[in-house]
Amino acid sequence: MKLHYFYDPLCGWCYGASPLLQAVAALPGVSVEMHAGGMIGSDEGRTITPEWRSYVMPHDQRIAAMSGQPFGSAYYDGLLNDVGAPLASDPPIAAILAACKLGVEPLAMLSRIQRAHYQQGLRIAEFDVLSRLAAELGAEAGPFAEAWQPAQREAEQHIAQTRQQMGRLGLRGFPSAVLEQDGQLERLELSNWLGKAQELAAELAGRLPPAQAAGDDALFCTPDSCR
Repeated sequence: MKLHYFYDPLCGWCYGASPLLQAVAALPGVSVEMHAGGMIGSDEGRTITPEWRSYVMPHDQRIAAMSGQPFGSAYYDGLLNDVGAPLASDPPIAAILAACKLGVEPLAMLSRIQRAHYQQGLRIAEFDVLSRLAAELGAEAGPFAEAWQPAQREAEQHIAQTRQQMGRLGLRGFPSAVLEQDGQLERLELSNWLGKAQELAAELAGRLPPAQAAGDDALFCTPDSCR
């Protein structure tokens, strides 16, 4: 089974859904393929403003209530008052792609970026911040810097491909998830599972063949042998 996850690093509901993705990714027999949508482009020149703070605060409080995800005071009282701080999705998307080239799991990098933004109030559109986050996960600064430029170009293509896929699948926003199993695609409504990560994992585990659900070390018999 594969879960196609359509997300954006600046999407608060994606942060709320993060525990769901972590639980699904931990299931034997399930892979997660990530598709970043580029909600806010660097070329738009968007920054933190009082209007932005007023807009996102009620949404963030609702996300916290529904998902249980923490929003730090460094975010509420720090970053959201940091007028002029850049708002852009493509730098963190490029960072995820660059870190992946260096052996960092994309979902782990996304989760670290989300915590940096929503808990620590860091400027996740800035290279120095992203480089430090990648280093925490094992991607050294030098190789990350080398991977950064090509990753920025790759991010443009990745975002365009994601938007095309979303159009074909009829997906309108983030987060969106689509299950792929036995050649069939099924929309998974993540909002129904917010705050219920283990329940979602159990639901998907129940759809897997027994050997996959138990992992590669499962004991089973065939007509020819047992293991």
